[in-house]
Amino acid sequence: MKLSKSRIDRAGQALAKGICNSEEELVELEAVFDQYRKSHLQPLTECTLELQHWLTDYGTKYYIAQRLKRKPQILRKLNRLHVRLTQLQDIGGCRIIVSDNRAVDRLWKFLEEKMKNDGAFEITRCTDYREKGRDDTGYRALHLLLTNSGYTLELQIRSQVQHYWAESIERTSVIYGHHLKEKEGDAQVIGYFKCLSDVFYEIESGRDPTPHQKIEIDSLRQAAELIITASDRNRVFNSYVNEDIIKTLTTIETKRVGFNNWIMVFDWNTGSFSTWDIVNRDPDLATSRYVEYERQFPAQHGFEVVMIGSSDVATVRQTHSHYFGIASYDAVLEKLDQSIVGFGRRMDIDSDARQILLALYNRNFWGKKKACSIATLKNHYCQTVMTFDSSLRLLAEKELVLMPNANGPVSLNVKKTNDIQQYL
Repeated sequence: MKLSKSRIDRAGQALAKGICNSEEELVELEAVFDQYRKSHLQPLTECTLELQHWLTDYGTKYYIAQRLKRKPQILRKLNRLHVRLTQLQDIGGCRIIVSDNRAVDRLWKFLEEKMKNDGAFEITRCTDYREKGRDDTGYRALHLLLTNSGYTLELQIRSQVQHYWAESIERTSVIYGHHLKEKEGDAQVIGYFKCLSDVFYEIESGRDPTPHQKIEIDSLRQAAELIITASDRNRVFNSYVNEDIIKTLTTIETKRVGFNNWIMVFDWNTGSFSTWDIVNRDPDLATSRYVEYERQFPAQHGFEVVMIGSSDVATVRQTHSHYFGIASYDAVLEKLDQSIVGFGRRMDIDSDARQILLALYNRNFWGKKKACSIATLKNHYCQTVMTFDSSLRLLAEKELVLMPNANGPVSLNVKKTNDIQQYL
């Protein structure tokens, strides 16, 4: 089906505005939208693989992955920016994360030289949001627009701290029920992230935050947390996924060596993955499966369907960490004299581990004198905990629970009362 620009734009406008004359027209326009989005996948994959090839001997640690933009994101952007579908330049996007801002600059120069000499694709525009931030939210990154086979693709290059900020606001947006990066929600919550971004920029530039900045960010954080907790759109705070997910995906990946597209379905109502699927690089197969999952798990019901391409699925844990638990960059956080991970909660245990803590807490199993057998805890109090054994080991390693040996018994550590209450 050959598509004209006018037909593509008509599909984008109708789907974004929810204006269709009939069910038949809706089906036709969705097919146009899906085909146009699909057309970006092959040039995007070619671009990502070429970037990986260039970086093989680059000598600096980095993470790289690609994604085909989610349908709800595209439709919201059409409404927000009042643009046509063919004008969007980030339907196909690639992300590279490096250590710090200096590494971003080095990589930028490296890629410019490579593209001058190679000619397979070129940089058509560079937009540097790192110094001033892109908008009122405080988003910072370097964006490069690339062209390949007539398609415009977006390459984001971020430092670890810039990425930490971006993933934190993404995670909080779904917890809160408002798209904060799109400037939805209470101004105080957005203001907190703007202030946090400004402080991070100062730290990355080698300057310590002032006492005034520390006081301001702490005040904004507390206000933001109260607003989010009180929101009737609030969904879930325990949105950390067990690391066993990555181990499982890695096992699957060993059977499909090379670059693959992963379709992941995240349920923000429970803070866990509903399902995942591995598909190969074939654009028709990959995008048809993508569309199937989007229809089966609608965004309005709290699901997020994303297709991420990578040569190593463990990389996805870094490039899209808000699904797995935000990594904590302690060197930055310690300079702020507080934890700001997940609004003061360190998301370093999974949701299953929290269920175990809650079961022990509700039944008052504290200290050596009042403990519970592991069999009783697992089979009676924690029957829905899928990763019981690994989650319990994690709690024991963190000394949140007392467990003399692998066979128990188990109880909460009285000395860790404050930490346990914070987790719960």
